Amino acid sequence: MLDAIVDVLTYHHYEVETAANGLAALNTACRERFDGLLLDIMMPGMDGISVLRALRAKGDPTPVLLLSARGEVDDRVAGLDAGADDYLPKPFAMTELLARIRAMIRGPVLASARLSLGHVQLDEGTGTLICGGRSEPLSRLEMSLMALLMRNSGIYFSAETLLERVWDMDSDAEVGTVWVYISYLRKKLTALDADIAIRSRRGIGYTLERILS
Repeated sequence: MLDAIVDVLTYHHYEVETAANGLAALNTACRERFDGLLLDIMMPGMDGISVLRALRAKGDPTPVLLLSARGEVDDRVAGLDAGADDYLPKPFAMTELLARIRAMIRGPVLASARLSLGHVQLDEGTGTLICGGRSEPLSRLEMSLMALLMRNSGIYFSAETLLERVWDMDSDAEVGTVWVYISYLRKKLTALDADIAIRSRRGIGYTLERILS
């Protein structure tokens, strides 16, 4: 499978570096910078989710696509909770893998833009949320979701609308995935002691607002 993926990606003009086990993958990812990472969950020595958690703990925001023969909902949630940007169960078509990779590494239109709301800034170039000297790295999807909410402060979006606006049409993400990412962002805003918060109204959706003292 590894050789087949390398052949396909190389044919489509990607530069590819491989690792045969989890520890080697972690060391390689820490040593070099990549546009995206493919992590198989069932790697020997150190599984893919453990590698992903270690990278996110170091503040590495590199987009990650998890590959796994385990396609149950709980497994997908575990991968997303660990900080994955996408999850592709086996078996899969190489055309779908290529589409997921294109979506994963697609950069923001304005790579150097900074959005501000209250005392919080979102640096779209680095994928970092900043407030009062503190910072939190965001995954690609976290950044896209936060950018949408910051640009439309006070406007409520339903989970279905957020799914349509932030996730790609070829993604099999469901409404529950939106809830997971809203939770991620809320935790990071709390860690920053931010003066903005994601509000929710039952039956209406989510919005980003300043916290009034």
